[in-house]
Amino acid sequence: MAAAFLVAAMAPGAFGQDAAAPQVPDTLQQRIAACTTCHGVHGEGTPGSKYFPRLAGKPAGYLARQIQNFQDGLRKYPPMEYTVRNLSPAYMHEIADYFSAQQVPYARSPVPPVTAAVLQRGEQLARDGDPQRKVPACASCHGVELTGVEPAIPGLVGLPYDYISSQLGAWRTHTRAMRKPDCMAVVAGRLQESDITAVAAWLASRTLPAHVRPQPPGTVKPPLSCGVLEVPGAGA
Repeated sequence: MAAAFLVAAMAPGAFGQDAAAPQVPDTLQQRIAACTTCHGVHGEGTPGSKYFPRLAGKPAGYLARQIQNFQDGLRKYPPMEYTVRNLSPAYMHEIADYFSAQQVPYARSPVPPVTAAVLQRGEQLARDGDPQRKVPACASCHGVELTGVEPAIPGLVGLPYDYISSQLGAWRTHTRAMRKPDCMAVVAGRLQESDITAVAAWLASRTLPAHVRPQPPGTVKPPLSCGVLEVPGAGA
């Protein structure tokens, strides 16, 4: 019986060697599975996590560029770098187009308790900037309602407080970057830590506009010329 068992054990397929490999469906839903695990089925984000932002409805050009930035090492987050490292440009744009087209409700994220003065400072930075420190208003690039601008400027409303503050910190520490002129690195470098808290708290607590869609292309002219920020009232 021992010999018979040995022969049987050595027979082809005894250890599943000939078992058919599982077939993975070649569908868009399967391809974006790595994205939806963290960012939600429709890219709505996961507010409870405080860190995984919304992808739904953001300009496709912005989303594709961020995937490319992770692939190029300009943005640092190991899970994302690993996920996108072998994606082709066509694949990146397919993913970006899918999430950009998604229209799903926004969910609010918790905001730490802050004073009215802190929220007032956050609103000032978002709407008017700080000319004395040469900090432009968030609205001067991200749109009047801060919902983004096509084709490549993201909205800020509806993002979690922790995500906003951590990303501004990443710009300051150069763990997030983009190809020059890197406007956000300049802006973040001029903010104090208290400013980051203020603008993140105000943006995260703001009442959402009725229609959260990016503004059309060309409706915003960012205060950027040859890599030098130009802020009204800031002087030379």
